[in-house]
Amino acid sequence: MIDLNKRKASQIQGLYAITDPLLITDKLLFSSIESAILGGAKIIQYRNKLATEATQYEQALQLSKLCQQHQVSFIINDDPTLAKAVNADGVHLGQDDKKIADARKILGEQAIIGVSCYNQISNAQHAIEQGADYIAFGRFFPSNTKPHTIQADLQLLEQARQQLSIPIVAIGGITLDNASKVIKKGADAIAVIHSLFHDTQEIYNTAKAYQAHFKKI
Repeated sequence: MIDLNKRKASQIQGLYAITDPLLITDKLLFSSIESAILGGAKIIQYRNKLATEATQYEQALQLSKLCQQHQVSFIINDDPTLAKAVNADGVHLGQDDKKIADARKILGEQAIIGVSCYNQISNAQHAIEQGADYIAFGRFFPSNTKPHTIQADLQLLEQARQQLSIPIVAIGGITLDNASKVIKKGADAIAVIHSLFHDTQEIYNTAKAYQAHFKKI
């Protein structure tokens, strides 16, 4: 019998692509995500706070089907109810989102629940106690998407790697030039938005280059 925690942990490794709300057309959104997957992205998170609920549902549903087709994990940002509606693999929660217990009640034990812990190991330890399956730290570098968010130090990843038992995701300003720094410090996955999707003609090659960092280390 496969241990559920080990199965979940194995799904949170490598390039973690977060959708860019500036990919405004469905066609561009889906083609960009498929290019990222074909390039090696292992996890896709749908995040679009600018769209209507109806648009969020339609986009998330199609992305869920796409991820199932390619056998990559599909995560919804902030919204456990939407995650359940589109049969996503899980949800990512921020500090002000639904509590882990509430999300677990909606999604069940099989679901992957990730939590943003910014620059606080104590937040991560609490999240683990509450049943989180992975935690995210950051931002580690200047970020185009969230320029004013909390700054995290690379040493935090080393400490977290020693103290925490679940996968660690690094986020915030990660590029091809600095990705190896967070991976070497202990990140199991790197979450990327702008540097992956800003050039829609190069998404496949960029994703492939990101994934290559994990093979080198």
